[in-house]
Amino acid sequence: MKVDAPIKTALITGASSGIGAATGRELAQRGLRVLLVARRQERLQALSEEIQAAGGQAQIIPADLSAPDERQRLFEQVQKMVGSPDVLINNAGFGWYGYYTQMPWETALEMLQVNVAAVMHLTHLFLPGMQARRSGHIINVGSISGSLPNQGIVIYSASKSFLDAFTTSLYRELFGSPLRVSVVRAGPVTSEFYQNARERPGGLPVPAERFAVSAEQVARSIGNLLQHPRRVVYVPGVLRLAPWLEILFGWVIDRLGPLLLKRYPHGADSHNDDK
Repeated sequence: MKVDAPIKTALITGASSGIGAATGRELAQRGLRVLLVARRQERLQALSEEIQAAGGQAQIIPADLSAPDERQRLFEQVQKMVGSPDVLINNAGFGWYGYYTQMPWETALEMLQVNVAAVMHLTHLFLPGMQARRSGHIINVGSISGSLPNQGIVIYSASKSFLDAFTTSLYRELFGSPLRVSVVRAGPVTSEFYQNARERPGGLPVPAERFAVSAEQVARSIGNLLQHPRRVVYVPGVLRLAPWLEILFGWVIDRLGPLLLKRYPHGADSHNDDK
């Protein structure tokens, strides 16, 4: 099934693995031309070739979105390639699991650059072109942890809370215009985050992994958002109850949550999506 015009081109960040790669495949199958962005050029190239072999259209743009000059270069390159994309999917991000005091400060700053600053910057760069064309859709890939913050993911939760507020505010600012803004509040997703955490010396499975859904399920929800735009979508849908869990049972989480983190005396860290 293909997405109807005018949506033609989708720029996807963090596209070398996980949700980003799955979204690239999904949207290409739906008839969109996908521009795949991440650091790992080899993985991007392999994904592009896979999509093209299946009859889709894909191009790659290697970039490290933690660097402002790389984000500017990406914008300029996309302008030369396609002008303004019809869809911007801010998916790039990474997570770290462990005690906040054990988190290297450099990692915290890098996470803010990728998870927060890159979303702000790319939106600021590409949104004017969408406004001039009077069509476009920005989708920010968030997390349920933005509404249900927990131990072990202090900065990650804060960054996803930012995405929730940023998306809602921008949605309301653009309400009544032809432009669309959405946030995907995903629960745990099968990705490299959990695999890398397990493989670290002394590492144990992150508790949320047992509830993980596939990246493909999130990608399908993103594809559906393009056809049926709305401000928020939860993946899986049952997580729409999560904000109420914080309101009604936050005091229980306050007491039980730390017991899970104590299983990780040394912490664990890993990327869950490419930059």
